[in-house]
Amino acid sequence: MSEWVKQAINKIESDYQRSADTHLIKYPLPNIDGIELYLKDESTHPTGSLKHRLARSLFLYGLCNGNIQEGTTIVESSSGSTAVSEAYFAQILGLPFIAVVPQGTSEEKVAQIEFYGGRCHFVPPAEIYSAAAKLAEQNDGHYMDQFTYAERATDWRGNNNIAESIFMQMQREPNPIPAWVVVSAGTGGTSATIGRYIRFQGYNTKMLVADPSNSVFYDYFKTGDASLTAYKATNIEGIGRPRVEPSFIRTVVDDMSKVNDVASIATMRYVNKVLNKEVGGSTGTNLYAAFALIAKMRAAGETGSVVSMICDSGSRYKNTYYNSNWLVQKGLLTDIESFEQQLAEFHQSGQWSELSC
Repeated sequence: MSEWVKQAINKIESDYQRSADTHLIKYPLPNIDGIELYLKDESTHPTGSLKHRLARSLFLYGLCNGNIQEGTTIVESSSGSTAVSEAYFAQILGLPFIAVVPQGTSEEKVAQIEFYGGRCHFVPPAEIYSAAAKLAEQNDGHYMDQFTYAERATDWRGNNNIAESIFMQMQREPNPIPAWVVVSAGTGGTSATIGRYIRFQGYNTKMLVADPSNSVFYDYFKTGDASLTAYKATNIEGIGRPRVEPSFIRTVVDDMSKVNDVASIATMRYVNKVLNKEVGGSTGTNLYAAFALIAKMRAAGETGSVVSMICDSGSRYKNTYYNSNWLVQKGLLTDIESFEQQLAEFHQSGQWSELSC
């Protein structure tokens, strides 16, 4: 191993040593007894999202496998957040970074990638994989390929991963072993890490994965058909995929929920009011599924804790999800009031009214 690689690994580990763990926030459920909801706030990472953990792991994976050397151009296919985090680590190591992002990626994410010295290459959503591989080849670089390697780059047994962090932070709560963990899937790396960790530790916790509109993960979970594809993109950046990604491991998932994109957006905007904290669309997906799950638990007389997460900050979506004009252009204001009323009723009374939207 070269001296440069040794120093690169040390720089990434040093950055980790300077970082504090993310908070576990208790979400208020004033009219529900015996069930607590907690949110792992991943927006507080230096690069502002859950993908900070993944980017760190992918760089260490590439360095230790000999794929990243001094001067290697790093290339990634990403809807934005992973690219922001990888640009950050590439800058620490002094490496060129190219993000292959779908056309329409939020301006805020593009600006953050460029802030860390990265360059964006825009392509239609279906072309991000092939374009990234081609660019890496042309530049004699390394294609990180988060969608393939996310589930294997992170040590799921522990070693300060997100699963171990959650369970350690829950130790003094009334119900320290969660009944459920609710996450969404982009690469599938987070659900694979948490699902494997739960089994490795022998916990009775179950995991629910929330999937947005026009993503194939839900149908793959139900059918096992890995050849499924979708031809219309989800409106929720960072999660949901048009194909079954190699890192999504369906056998560690206990159940899945399909969440309407409008419901996701209504939830993220409603959560902003409750927590006085702007969150992104994927957080809305997570929490809509968590609320529906808690309502089912309550109706069945079940108690316990539920853990979900804030994936990133809403500051990245000022011109999209928090912009009414953008929502009108995308046709996403339809039924949003109905979902907001549903959420308000749940918060105020604990009652969950099913919608046919």
